[in-house]
Amino acid sequence: MPVASSSPPILPAVSASSHSRSLRSGTLITGYTEQGHYTEATCTKEQPTKPLLVRGAHASYKYSQCSLALPLRHLSIKSSEMESGNLAENGHCSDAAGEPRSSLILLGTGCSSVVPNAMCLIQPSDPPCNVCFQSLSLPPERNPNYRCNTSLLIDYCQNNGEHKYILIDVGKTFREQVIRWFTFYKIPQVDSIILTHEHADAVLGLDDMRAVQPFSPTNDISPTPVYLSQYAMESIATKFPYLVKKKLKEGQELRRVAQLDWKIIESNHEKPFVASGLQFVPLPVMHGEDYLCLGFLFGEKCKVAYISDISRFPSSTEYVISKNGGGQLDLLILDTLYKKGSHNTHFCFPQTLEAVKRICPKRALLVGMTHEFDHHKDNETLMEWSRREGIPVQLAHDGLRVPIDL
Repeated sequence: MPVASSSPPILPAVSASSHSRSLRSGTLITGYTEQGHYTEATCTKEQPTKPLLVRGAHASYKYSQCSLALPLRHLSIKSSEMESGNLAENGHCSDAAGEPRSSLILLGTGCSSVVPNAMCLIQPSDPPCNVCFQSLSLPPERNPNYRCNTSLLIDYCQNNGEHKYILIDVGKTFREQVIRWFTFYKIPQVDSIILTHEHADAVLGLDDMRAVQPFSPTNDISPTPVYLSQYAMESIATKFPYLVKKKLKEGQELRRVAQLDWKIIESNHEKPFVASGLQFVPLPVMHGEDYLCLGFLFGEKCKVAYISDISRFPSSTEYVISKNGGGQLDLLILDTLYKKGSHNTHFCFPQTLEAVKRICPKRALLVGMTHEFDHHKDNETLMEWSRREGIPVQLAHDGLRVPIDL
C-alpha cells in the first residue's frame, strides 16, 4: 500500500528558460507505484535512461544541484533548466527559492461519469474492476484512480504579486473538488470562470458557485465573470434561468444564488480575451462532428494548451497550437477517454498520442480518463513511449499541481 501523505505529488516546474533546452527532451515523473515507489526518468531521445526507483517512506534525492528530502508521495524534482538563478535573473514571478508562484491545479481528470464507475461497485463484474474497487480501500486523496469531472484551476501570480484564481469548467463534481482541493491548497476564491462548452460535466456545478462567494442576504456582491460562447450561454439560460435573470418578477421572493456576470467570447482563435489579467486564445475543436467545443491557449512566458473535450482538431486550430514549428508549446493538456479504439466525441489513447507527436509539446498531461486506465500501470507504458518519442507524457491525476511561469 502506498505510504500515507499529507500532500499529492507536484510536477517539476515549467519555466520560460526551458526554451533553450533541446526540443525533444525533458523530465518525466511518472508518480508512485502500487508498492509506494517513486519513479522518475530523464527522457532524451538520443540517450534514454532507466527509471530510478526511490524506496522507503522518505527519500533524499539530489538532482541537478537540487537536494530534496520530502515525504515520498509528494516528492518534487526540479529539472536542470529550473535553477533558481535563471528564474530570478529573468524577473519572473518566483519565490525566494526560484519556484514559480503561478501554478496549474488539476481539480479533476476524469470523464463525465467519473471514476469509480458506480456500476462497477453496485453490479460488479467477474473478475471485478480493480481500478474502481480501489476506491473502497483507499481515500480519494491517496488514490490517483479517483477522478472527478475534468476541471483546471489556474493560480495566476500577477506582476504585482497578487494571485488571481481562474477556473476552467464547473462540472457535476465541483463541490467535492472545492472541499478537497480548495481547502488543501488554501484557495480563497474564484476570480473568473471560463467554460469550454455547456455539457453537464462542464456546467452543472455553477449553482454551487454561491458557496465560494461572500455571503450577502441581498445578493449585493460583485458577480464572478463567466466567459463562454453564445451557444453555451443560450443553453445555460435554460438550465439555470435564475442565474441569468437579473430582475425578480412581482411577488417573487429573493433567494440567495450565485452572482455571475456572463461575458460572451468568440469561438475564434483570432479573438483572444483577458480573464483576471491573463490572456486566453480560444481553440475551437470538434467534440463530435456536430458540436464545437473550446480549448484554450494561455501563458506569455510559458505557453499552455488546455483541450479537455475533443474528437478532431480543425487544421486551423492545430496550426495555431503548433505555430512556427514544434517546440513552441511548453505544456499540452489533452483529452483521452478510452485505452483502445476510437470514440465519436472524444480522443482515445491512440489518437491522443498521435496528436502529441504532431504538436510536439515539451510536456503533455492526459485528462478525461475512464476506469479503463490504471494510473500506475499505464504511466509505466507511457514512460516507455516517452523514452522512445522523446516527449514526456503522463496521465494526470486529481489534485496534481504544476508550478509554471505564466
